[in-house]
Amino acid sequence: MGARVWLGMDLPEPVLLDRTDQPYLGIRRTVTMRTIAEVADCIPTLIGALAQRGSAVPGPPFLRYHVIDMANQLEVEAGVPLAAPWSEAAAPPGGALPGALPAGRYASTTHIGAPDGLAGATAGLLRWAEGRGLRLDLNTAGPVSHWGCRLEVFRTDPRAVPDSSQWQTDLLIRLADGPG
Repeated sequence: MGARVWLGMDLPEPVLLDRTDQPYLGIRRTVTMRTIAEVADCIPTLIGALAQRGSAVPGPPFLRYHVIDMANQLEVEAGVPLAAPWSEAAAPPGGALPGALPAGRYASTTHIGAPDGLAGATAGLLRWAEGRGLRLDLNTAGPVSHWGCRLEVFRTDPRAVPDSSQWQTDLLIRLADGPG
């Protein structure tokens, strides 16, 4: 990833990534833009519950956006990756549900800074993909957007790096299968 300023933002040039499916454990909530932190607050609970079972989390936590209606509500999931699909007979901890992030091609960039800059970085990534004729895995029929897979992957632990201007977040948006 070459660093440069694009779309007026200091972000690495977006790239295309091919990803395999990724098992995870997540907690889904319906929130508003004002209450989105409520779902992000579930991440330490998920990590703690897995640690109590002796399971290490093999990668950074994420938020997965399923449905976005900016004027009203968002359906968002806080998740942590798993090394293998959930196979325990017991129910997952704290109302979490196991799942798998879908395999496929993703458009991606990295945002460094406070979370309030993520909306602009995401909009820039969307414009970048659109400018290249890439079709997103997105259903916009009706008044809300339903995403195949839209992720914010948190590379920085705020407890270890309290300066939010240094937080690193990877943005990933799954592209549609097949020709554009």
